[in-house]
Amino acid sequence: MQKDFTFYGKPSREVLNNYLSRAVTHIGIGYDNELYSDTFEDDLRMLKNEGAKFIGRAAYVWSRSVPDKEGFDFAKRRFARAHEVDPEFVLQACVFECIYKPFVNSTPVPAYVFRAFGVTPEPRCFEFDKMAMEGTAGAWGKETAIPDITKPEAKMWFYYRACEYIAAGAEGIHLGQICLIGRNDPDLSHWREVIGMIRDYASEHARRRYVLLDAHTLGELRQDETLLDYNAFPIRLKELPDQPMKCICEEGYLDSMFNPRDGLCRPFLVEFDNFGISDTPGKPTINSHYAWGYDEITWFALQPAEYRDEFLNYIVDWVKARYPEGWVQMPSRRCLVGAHRYNYSANTASPACPHGWSDEETIKAIFART
Repeated sequence: MQKDFTFYGKPSREVLNNYLSRAVTHIGIGYDNELYSDTFEDDLRMLKNEGAKFIGRAAYVWSRSVPDKEGFDFAKRRFARAHEVDPEFVLQACVFECIYKPFVNSTPVPAYVFRAFGVTPEPRCFEFDKMAMEGTAGAWGKETAIPDITKPEAKMWFYYRACEYIAAGAEGIHLGQICLIGRNDPDLSHWREVIGMIRDYASEHARRRYVLLDAHTLGELRQDETLLDYNAFPIRLKELPDQPMKCICEEGYLDSMFNPRDGLCRPFLVEFDNFGISDTPGKPTINSHYAWGYDEITWFALQPAEYRDEFLNYIVDWVKARYPEGWVQMPSRRCLVGAHRYNYSANTASPACPHGWSDEETIKAIFART
C-alpha cells in the first residue's frame, strides 16, 4: 500500500498516521547506554526491507552512559548512515524519567543552554541535586532519581538532551513518563515551557524543521495537542490461564490505552514494554503488568515462531478494529530480562545476524497490508 511520508515543518495528520503505521522499536542504532547494535548494517537492511519508517528508541541513556559528546557524535554518524539508506526514516531518541548522579554531574552545560534560559554562561556541569525530585532518591537504582520538571536545572537538562539529539539527526523525541516527571506540574505550565523551547529549536535545526514528540501517557494530555503529537503506552497483555503462555488484549484491562477515553483522543502507539520478570516466571499473574511472569518483550521473545507470527497479526487487527488511529509498534530490537540473549532482534537469522529471531518477514507482510 503506497503511503505519503513527505513533510517539511509539521506533518499532516495523514502523514503522521502513515509514520505510526510503520513504527518499530529498535534500540541501539545510536547509543543504548554503553551498548549499541553490533549488527547495524543488517539492521538497516532489515528496516528498509520491512518498509519501516519510524524507528523508535534509536538512541537514549538510562542510568549510565559513555560521555555525552562521544554518545551524540556516535548517534550522529549512525543516523547519517541510516538516512543514506532511507531519507524518510524518522529516528527517535529518548529523554527519560531517570537521572543518574555520576553521569549528570560530569556532563558540561553548553553555553547555548544557559542563553536559552536567560542565564549568563559559566563553566560548570549539570547538578543532579538541583534537578532531582524530592523523595525519589534511588527510584531506579543506586544514585538515581526522578527529575522534577518544575526545577530550572531539570528544564535545562531536558532541553539540552532533546536539542543535542535533534542536532544529531533525530526527528522524534520520547519524553518518558511525562506525568511522573511533571508530578509537581499539575497545569503542565512547566512542561509547556520546555516543549515550546524544544519545538522552537527544531523549527530551525531539525532535518525537516519539525520534531515528533510523544511520551508514555494516557489521556491526561489530550486537551492540548501542541504538547505531544501522539501518545504512547505499553500494551498491557492479559493472560489466558487455561492456555499456557498465551495472552490477549482486552478493552478496559488494567491501565491500558484500550478504552474510549484514551484510545480515541489522538493517534497512539502501543509497544512491547520491558521492565523485568516476576518472582514466578512462567506462571499467570492476572491483574499485574506481567505476562506469565515476564515483561511484554521477554514474553514475546520466548514464544515459538508460529505463535509470534500469529500474535503480531492478531494484535494489529485487534487494535485497528477498535481504534482508527491506533497503531502497534513492532518489536525490532529491544532488551530482554532473564532471557538467554540480551536483546531480541527481529532480523532474519544469517551470518550477518546469527542471533536473529527471523520475524522480519512477518513484520514486512503486516506493514504491506496495513
